Amino acid sequence: MRTLSDLPNIAGKRVILRCDLNVPLEAAIITDDGRVRASLPTIKYLIEHGAKVIVISHLGRPEGAPDPQYSLAPVAKRLSQLLGQPVGFAGSTVGLDAQSAVSELNDGEVLVLENLRFNAGEASKDEDQRAAFAAELAKLGDYLVSDGFGVVHRKQASVFELAKLLPSVAGLLIESELNVLKKLTDSPERPYLVVLGGSKVSDKLGVIEHLLPKVDALLIGGGMLFTFLAAKGYKVGSSLLEQDQIETVKGYLAKAKELGVEIYLPTDIVVAEKFSAEARFQIVSADEIEEGEFGAAALGLDIGPNTSTDFAELIGKAKTVFWNGPMGVFEFENFAHGTKIVAQALTQVSGLSVVGGGDSAAAVRQLGFEDEQFGHISTGGGASLEFLEGKNLPGLEVLK
Repeated sequence: MRTLSDLPNIAGKRVILRCDLNVPLEAAIITDDGRVRASLPTIKYLIEHGAKVIVISHLGRPEGAPDPQYSLAPVAKRLSQLLGQPVGFAGSTVGLDAQSAVSELNDGEVLVLENLRFNAGEASKDEDQRAAFAAELAKLGDYLVSDGFGVVHRKQASVFELAKLLPSVAGLLIESELNVLKKLTDSPERPYLVVLGGSKVSDKLGVIEHLLPKVDALLIGGGMLFTFLAAKGYKVGSSLLEQDQIETVKGYLAKAKELGVEIYLPTDIVVAEKFSAEARFQIVSADEIEEGEFGAAALGLDIGPNTSTDFAELIGKAKTVFWNGPMGVFEFENFAHGTKIVAQALTQVSGLSVVGGGDSAAAVRQLGFEDEQFGHISTGGGASLEFLEGKNLPGLEVLK
């Protein structure tokens, strides 16, 4: 794969940098700037080498038309603060206004263009429409550095088609992500544990299937655990359940046994009477969810304290741990305990600990952990999972 070292002298050249700056916003305030900070090494590299840096990204799902709540203006402001230098902002993505803003850049300066998804061509399913938008973007630069790992699994104009139109390389963030993910798939130090949570089994099917032969154990939490419990014949009350995946999960349990891989399921669950931060809750045995105070209405919202302790002990003995998906509804304080204990355990791993992006990354930051406490926090989310499933990612293939 082509990388920054493959670029010629870029001093004075216009370099389009495709980042993933899809940060959470509340009233135009960034609530987690992790993705902005993850983009800094490549931006600084380009600045130091005298490039005119044109940062492009998407944010949210504005459905192909301008929507002020998804503007990248707050991101440009935060980027300026983190870089310690002015960062320009263009209120358009392509066209004369964008071209004018780019033409005013001096060497070593940075400009952020408005949200790519304000143009329907960015995420269009129509290849011609994507190609037309990419052609407009290409007018703005001499080179493309692709560094938005969170979107490399998508065929989108700025990720795929643009990389065909300009000399293109991967940035430092993509290099870093790939180095870590290859360690997880090709040469993990053992014992190798994978901790999976989040709401749905169906989101993790490919990962489970691909990693089962590679890992020593799987630890299951989050909403997806109830489909596993149902596959073992347990009643799960009104907890999240994917009825259509029960047979698939039974197959994974059988395959794990055949491979000698342990799948650890919770032994106790925190259940509530309803989905609310203030809901009454109690701790029940995993095989007696409907026998507690709330009966068949019991709603599982977190792994229990015994399970949290057990999971932490298992993680502590591992040399490689990949974690994707919170253990419970961490946004509610009463149901954040399991996620916090698992996160704490990952900070103590003597080998490589990887937090798999998305909700997991948001959870550890919201719960007060620092990025530096973990071996690696992925910016990838879906891209990380698809890589671990063994899929080819178009945004990477195009850089080969």
